[in-house]
Parts: sequence; C-alpha cells; structure tokens
Amino acid sequence: MLGRLLILLVLGLALLWFLQWFRRTPSQQVANAVRKGLLWGGIGVLLLLTITGRLNLLFAAMAAAVPLIMRGVNMLRMLPAIQQVLRTLGIDSIPGSGSCSGGRGKTSSIRTRFLEMTLDHGSGDMDGLVLEGAFQGSLLSALELDKLLQLLRRCRREDGQSAALLEAYLDRTRGDEWREASTGGGRDTAPPESGPMNREEALAILGLDHGVDDKAVREAHRRLMQRLHPDRGGSDYLAAKINEAKRILLGD
Repeated sequence: MLGRLLILLVLGLALLWFLQWFRRTPSQQVANAVRKGLLWGGIGVLLLLTITGRLNLLFAAMAAAVPLIMRGVNMLRMLPAIQQVLRTLGIDSIPGSGSCSGGRGKTSSIRTRFLEMTLDHGSGDMDGLVLEGAFQGSLLSALELDKLLQLLRRCRREDGQSAALLEAYLDRTRGDEWREASTGGGRDTAPPESGPMNREEALAILGLDHGVDDKAVREAHRRLMQRLHPDRGGSDYLAAKINEAKRILLGD
C-alpha cells in the first residue's frame, strides 16, 4: 500500500513539474522537444521489434495510428492556446520552484539597430520586430529559420548588439537547431560592447514605469533573471543588460 502511495506521489510531482515546464517554455521549443522525443521513441520501438522479430505488429500499429498522428499534429499547432489556458487556470509554479507570478501582464523591451525584442514576464515568451532590412516590419516568430539566419548574418556584419540579441532569441526558441543550420555559428565569447545605457532604456528592459521604488526594481530584476539567466535558457548578453539596468535605476 505504501509503495503505491509513493508511486502516486512521484507521478503527481512529475506531472506538476511537466505542467510548469510546459507553461513556461516557448511553444516552438516545446514542439521541437516533442518532435525529437517522438523520433527517438519511434527508433527505439523499431529496433526492439526488429530484435524480437515482431515487425508485422509495427505495420498493423502504423495503420491504426494514422488518425492519432493527425490529431497529434493538430495538438502541436494548438500549443500556444493550451499554454494560455494553463496560465489562465493559474498553473504557475510548484512548491520550491522560486517562480514569481507578480510579472503577469508586464513586458520588457530591448531595442537595437535591427530589432526591438520583447519578453513577457508571465510566460517567458520572447518575440521581436525587425526594424531594418529585407524583413523590416516582420515578427521573428513569423520568419522561417533560413530567413532568421539570413538576418543573423547581416546583423553579425553590421551590428553586434542586434546579432547578440537575435542569437539569444534563437537559443530560447530553437535550442541548438539553429546552430546546426548556421554557417560559422559558434557562441560569442563575450557580449558585444555598447554605449552607456540611459534611464529610459533601463526602465524598458526591466518593464517598469517612471517613479518606481528600489524594491520594485529589485523584484523586476530577480524575476527577469529567473527567466533569462544563462543557466535557464537565457544568454550572457541578456543577463548583462538586465544587471546593467538594475545598476542604472538603483544608482549603483
């Protein structure tokens, strides 16, 4: 009896962890993880059936699974809507996760020559508007990977700040997929240098308004670092910008 209770407890905690990860992870990254999981799972099943001499069962299962596969494809398309439902239901964190729900409705903004990037504090989703070049006026989320890489190559040639910001977006939404497709796309050894940040930029980066007190600055900084720390899918460039904004607003 005790063993069953422990199993149920572990399964319950695993489900809560999965819901938290699913809610907080950008939909494109979730879709990529699901695709890779299905691919490697299918390869494992194929090898197992081959070794045991039961490939005929695989063909029968494939015929029966076609409708389920089509439904799964439709579910992938609905990921953003499902994540929004979870956020609406308040499935925000699990005990001990350290997440903060005070950021709902707040957004941060970083502007460079080629991009204006925004981050939703509640969901952690990033998106950007292209300000210059062939894709001017387009959202990054609406561009295919080859076009994003084309934009990245121009940013690397002409504006290191835009390149670092776009790399941070690609890391967060595409994982390592974009680096495999990019030519000469290794990680930068250090964030590019930029001019001094002013108070307006610092407020935009932390998603704050004029007149905020020191406590609100520290809370916004902590919330964003939870989302964008390099160890949590962020980047050195974004972390440096967030830390610099905190220093500017606190007068350090």
